[in-house]
Amino acid sequence: MAENESESTRVYLRFKEIFGGRKRARGRGKRSDDDNASSRPFGSGRDPKGIGDVMNTLTSRLGWDSTLSQAELINRWAEVAGDSTAAHSEPVGIEGGLLTVKCDSTAWATQLRLMRVEILGRIATRFPEAGIESIRFQGPNVPSFKRGPRSVQGRGVRDTYG
Repeated sequence: MAENESESTRVYLRFKEIFGGRKRARGRGKRSDDDNASSRPFGSGRDPKGIGDVMNTLTSRLGWDSTLSQAELINRWAEVAGDSTAAHSEPVGIEGGLLTVKCDSTAWATQLRLMRVEILGRIATRFPEAGIESIRFQGPNVPSFKRGPRSVQGRGVRDTYG
């Protein structure tokens, strides 16, 4: 039996080494004063937190800050570009730090290209987590007769003379 006792003693000492041997105060359920203050009922860090604080902590831990900031930028385009400009432009996507904005006409695309620095400054101050490095402004999609399965040599569909 002495051999079993020495083995159980070794197991006990090994567990004490792994899990740490905290000293408990005598009595039922009482903890000693050297325990962490956050585990006390009215200790620091025990106050309830708002749902906004909890969600902010969760999104930052999961690495969603950038994605959520980009979605918020697209939703609040009118605040960034201005109401009149937003009426003629629409952000269509963000890829690799490049914001793509589709405009109603080539004139609006040109105007927004001239305002690029100002718009990037607003984005950097309001949505720094979005990671926008550049903006590309596109005009309306005009069909091209130069490429595709039905392309023809010459003037194509514009040739109305027999």
